[in-house]
Amino acid sequence: MVKRAEKNSLPEAPDRSGNMDIRAVARLANVSISTVSRSINRKSTVNLRTAKRVWRAIAELDYFPNTQARAVVSGRSRLLGLIVSEITFPEVIQGFEDVAVEHGYDVLITSTNHDPGRMPLCVRRMLERRVEGVAVMTFGAQNPPLDQLAERKVPLVLVDVGPEKPGVSLLKVNYAHGIRQAVQHLAQLGHRNITFVSGPKDLQPVRSRQAAFTRTLHECGIANHQKSVVEGDHTLEGGMQAMDSLLKSRRIPTAVICSNDLTAIGVLHKLDRAGLRVPDDMSVIGFGNTDLARVAIPPLTTIQIPCFELARAAVTVLRAHVEGSTELNHDDMINTELVVRESTGFPKGAMRDLCKPERTLKRLHIQPAYNGFGRAADAVCARTSSSGASACPGTGAESGPRF
Repeated sequence: MVKRAEKNSLPEAPDRSGNMDIRAVARLANVSISTVSRSINRKSTVNLRTAKRVWRAIAELDYFPNTQARAVVSGRSRLLGLIVSEITFPEVIQGFEDVAVEHGYDVLITSTNHDPGRMPLCVRRMLERRVEGVAVMTFGAQNPPLDQLAERKVPLVLVDVGPEKPGVSLLKVNYAHGIRQAVQHLAQLGHRNITFVSGPKDLQPVRSRQAAFTRTLHECGIANHQKSVVEGDHTLEGGMQAMDSLLKSRRIPTAVICSNDLTAIGVLHKLDRAGLRVPDDMSVIGFGNTDLARVAIPPLTTIQIPCFELARAAVTVLRAHVEGSTELNHDDMINTELVVRESTGFPKGAMRDLCKPERTLKRLHIQPAYNGFGRAADAVCARTSSSGASACPGTGAESGPRF
């Protein structure tokens, strides 16, 4: 005869249905709902032994606190917003989220996709979710329509440009540092016909990059001709159109520096379609060091923006605004750096010049340079015949990025 198990002889399994809430935790821990709430919010008024019992119940029930309900009760969403211009900077997004979560904040991310008309929608999403602060990392969106956030006293962090108002902080990126390294790198390789494909010239960061490019050309004694700067629009198609224009011009450059990586990928594509090889026929440098740069064919030499450092600074400043911290000032410039890969090399004819007799090189005012591996180094650096001074200061074997 089979003996039937008595009712309630086994412990009742915890209910993990979708309707599980804070009341289930309170019942299992045998405490009040308010005690569970205070334990979740790490209030010091809860006895340590009681708090441990609450957290054991939370773990057993696999319970996740309702952050929206907590926001209603506490009056704080603990939510930081991030507006980007494109999702091709995963380091910015990941870095922002990592640092925010580390300090107990959730993150709301939205993108304008380089369309200024999408900014009001991004702002609306931020307001609807009651974010406590917003970082706008659109890298040069000129005067974005953020008045609604400012009117509601939502702290803002902007990159490069923005109004001087209470609650608004600016992070400054030193674009000139990386641009200068890029021009010097090309000059060391022997390039004297270099073009800069910019972004929209109404953007302050674009103007900063172009000014740094022109200034470094002058430092290196390189002529600034009509096609030294061609305007693009920071898109793949813009890069293709810019290179199409250059290939049809009477003075085709031997090297191109682009204002972002997406433009550089467009340039690579157009050169490939035209039957030209990179870097044999033309050297190409991007800006941003995105994932696209690493997987491009050939891998793209580019100027890196330290995205994680930028994201950490943004969260730090937002927390300072929200929590009234003393860490509010962030006056340090964030430097950019050249990352050399396989899309830059000697211009055509440079190796022939290096093989000429020394007397011929002197007559051409060319000084060959060699690195420790016994090959032509970051290459030929022409010298002006008028002053005898180096046409590219700081580009000797002891300085500048190596090839």
